[in-house]
Amino acid sequence: MAKANSNVAMYLNLLLLLSLLLILNMAESRLYLTRHAKARTLTPTCVSIYGAEEGDTCFGITQAFNLTSDFFNQINPNLNCDQMFVGQWICVDGFLS
Repeated sequence: MAKANSNVAMYLNLLLLLSLLLILNMAESRLYLTRHAKARTLTPTCVSIYGAEEGDTCFGITQAFNLTSDFFNQINPNLNCDQMFVGQWICVDGFLS
């Protein structure tokens, strides 16, 4: 009888230990996801556009419209400054949401 109680106690302790490990694993995974979750990407909304002219460069446009390079790149995410062409619409004023 004592041996049977000992076996039951051992299985209950094992079950308790496995439950504790499972709970700790779930808590750690939540902490990992909150720390390593992707930053929310902002969507640019253009308010004013400019048609590129012969000789325009991204740097020249940022200077002409008093924009920082970072903001200019954020409101024009698909613009390739090395392949800009005449007549290309370029956002010169907008916001990120």
